[in-house]
Amino acid sequence: MRQILRFLNGYKKESILAPLFKLLEASFELFVPLVMARMIDVGIVRRDIQSIVWMGVVLFLLAAIGLTASLTAQFFAAKAAVGFSAELKLELFDHIQKLSFGDIDQIGTATLITRMTSDVNQVQGGVNLFLRLFLRSPFLIVGAMVMAFTIDVRAALVFVIAIPILALVVFGLMFVSIPLYTRVQNALDRILNRTRENLTGVRVIRAFNKQEDEKKSFVNENDQLYRSQLLVGRISSLMNPVTYIIVNVSLIALIWIGAVRVNVGILTQGQVVALINYMSQILIELVKLATLIVTMNKAVACANRIQEIFEKEPGLCQTPVPKTPKVVAEGRDQIVFSHVSLRYPNSFEDALSDIDFRVKPGETIGIIGGTGSGKTSLVHLIPRFYDISDGQLLVDGVDVRDYELSELRKKVGIVLQKSVLFEGTIRSNLLWGKKDATQDEMWQALRIAQAEEIVKKKQGGLDEKVEQEGRNFSGGQRQRLAIARALIKKPEILILDDSASALDYATDAALRKAILQEHSGMTLWIVSQRVASVKNADKILVLDDGRVVGMGTHEELLRSCQVYQEIYESQYGKGAG
Repeated sequence: MRQILRFLNGYKKESILAPLFKLLEASFELFVPLVMARMIDVGIVRRDIQSIVWMGVVLFLLAAIGLTASLTAQFFAAKAAVGFSAELKLELFDHIQKLSFGDIDQIGTATLITRMTSDVNQVQGGVNLFLRLFLRSPFLIVGAMVMAFTIDVRAALVFVIAIPILALVVFGLMFVSIPLYTRVQNALDRILNRTRENLTGVRVIRAFNKQEDEKKSFVNENDQLYRSQLLVGRISSLMNPVTYIIVNVSLIALIWIGAVRVNVGILTQGQVVALINYMSQILIELVKLATLIVTMNKAVACANRIQEIFEKEPGLCQTPVPKTPKVVAEGRDQIVFSHVSLRYPNSFEDALSDIDFRVKPGETIGIIGGTGSGKTSLVHLIPRFYDISDGQLLVDGVDVRDYELSELRKKVGIVLQKSVLFEGTIRSNLLWGKKDATQDEMWQALRIAQAEEIVKKKQGGLDEKVEQEGRNFSGGQRQRLAIARALIKKPEILILDDSASALDYATDAALRKAILQEHSGMTLWIVSQRVASVKNADKILVLDDGRVVGMGTHEELLRSCQVYQEIYESQYGKGAG
């Protein structure tokens, strides 16, 4: 929590002024019972109308000054809390952007969303309430007790007994409930993850008729969240009734002692009323303090969860002084995989084992293999989405771990298996590839990606609206637009990771032909399960269970690689050649 509070550094003035104005309000509030006592003892008992009027004016002035101070404090507290929240979200988002694919896989997308939204909002609410009440409530409680002693020492002993008991109850419940709030937030993470999986995989769930199973799983996790919330709610709900009982018993004792001392002439009626008002003030402030503590419990639990993300060091570390890539001479290798292996976090087996081959500039490399053979894992190593576990991977003669990530990824254009378009327009999506791209460059990229006709048929053209995740485009249209976005940056290395799976064979062939014609010097990587997509590649890698089981041209692999032969025959029929 302390480390999270550093985001208040830009709001030091507001963080100081908010509690100070609350103290000013509390100070004036402490004088109200004394004014009431004087109004009763002097104005009412002696029937002094002028005194009653003057005391009424004083009460009005105290209320007006208190209201002004309170509104000012609320303004400063809200400004500090909202600013704190905004800076925290920006820093958290920036930190998440630095995390590797492996880090995000390990933490979980649902968890990151919860901590970016729900947890930050809880901390914001805690900061707001803390700035308003952390000085005011204790000051009023102690101040009311001190003022009670100025009226009558014996009667004030009730305060001395009541306040420590109240503090014990309040802080005892706080220490019990803090771990429980953490458990509630973790249960919320699980149910959010379940909900996200169901929403993204709704078609699969219905296709396999698993609706009832998913409902049962959701009910079980929702029930766990319900029980956790119920437990912490029951404990937190003890705060108000227990404090009310203690304060009301104290009030009974105070009235009894006051009545006895009024009867013998030690106290006046107004003083007894003032003592009761001070006890009522303590009750009100304890209720506020209880609310503050409950809110702070949640805020501290959420702040600790946010801090866990900040403490997560990015899995991809950059060297202090990145090396400058060499200029690759003609005929030299551009990419070298030297006995490379990859093991994902928390995995006991390698996803890739002993990958060893070389690629020259301008070559077309096809990668083929069954599902789960490691095709995507291999190409994700080139832009360093994941770090290799063993071996060495060189790009332009420099180890990828020695590059500055931004420089390495400038060289690489990649179209992932799932084509993602961002909400905006076709133009804004293309500008992701090159932010200063001209209209001619955009149309050229669209033409190569076989997407020119798609855009021309749209009423808005390049300014046609793109909905979230490109929902207003078909799968094939999304793939072609994503390819155009990658092509517009004119990368040295282009990776098409099964990104033409939604295209028909003719469009797929036209796409590959156009890329090779327009970008003859570009090194092209084609990951596919279609033999037709890779058969004309200069070099084809056949993967099976994370290992290269075949390498060569289409004709060479048909003669020498059994796995490739099986894939070919499954698509073209036995005996085809």
